[in-house]
Amino acid sequence: MVSVDAALTVALMGLATYSTRLIGFLAVSRLVLNARATRVMEVAPGCVLITVIAPRFVTGDMGELLALAITVLAAVRFSLLSTVMISVISTGLLRHLLG
Repeated sequence: MVSVDAALTVALMGLATYSTRLIGFLAVSRLVLNARATRVMEVAPGCVLITVIAPRFVTGDMGELLALAITVLAAVRFSLLSTVMISVISTGLLRHLLG
C-alpha cells in the first residue's frame, strides 16, 4: 500500500513539472521565434536528457556502455521516439543480462 506522504509527494512533483511546462508554454507561445531560436527549442529536451543520463556512463559498467552504443546508433538512424524506445528496452535488457 502506498503511504499518503508518498502519494502526496508524487502528486506535488507532477504538479510542479506540469506547472513549469505550462509557464514555459505561455511565456513562449506569444513570441515569434527566428529559425535559430526555433532550432534551440527543438534540441533543448535532448540536451537536458543527456545531462541527466551521461554521468551513468562514466562508471565503466559494460551493460551501460553497450546500451549507450546502441542508443547512439539508433539516434543516427531513427526518430526521437524510436530512439527512446530502443534505448529504454536495450538498457533494461542489458542490465538484466549483465547485472
